[in-house]
Amino acid sequence: MIQGLRTALYPAPDLARAKAWYTEVLGLAPYFDQPFYVGFSVGGFELGLVPDLPPARPPSGVVAYWGVADVAAACDHFLAHGATVHEEAHDVGGGITVATVLDPFGNLIGLIHNPHFDPRAVR
Repeated sequence: MIQGLRTALYPAPDLARAKAWYTEVLGLAPYFDQPFYVGFSVGGFELGLVPDLPPARPPSGVVAYWGVADVAAACDHFLAHGATVHEEAHDVGGGITVATVLDPFGNLIGLIHNPHFDPRAVR
C-alpha cells in the first residue's frame, strides 16, 4: 500500500528559468536534467520540474510541505530569491510551524517544521 511521499511535481513552462531558480534556491544541481523533466534530490525526496504540466493556481489542489529547521529563516531565504509570501509562518499547534510561498512561476511551496516528524519512519 502507500509507503509515503516520494516526489512533488511543479509546473515549469520555462524549464530553463525554473531549473536555474531552483538550483540557486536549493543550493544544489539537479541529478536528472532532460528537456521533458528536471529532478532534484531534496533530503532524499524528489522535487520535479515538468514543462508541460498544467499550472495549478493556489489555493486549489494539494500543497507539498518541505521540512525545514526554521520556517521563518526558510521563508526569508525563498523571499530573497524572488518568491512571494502566500501564507505567513504560523504555529498550527503541537509546536508545528507552517508557511507557504509562491515561486516566481506561481507554484505553491509549503514549508514546515514538525518536531514530531520521525525520519526513521520513512519507508
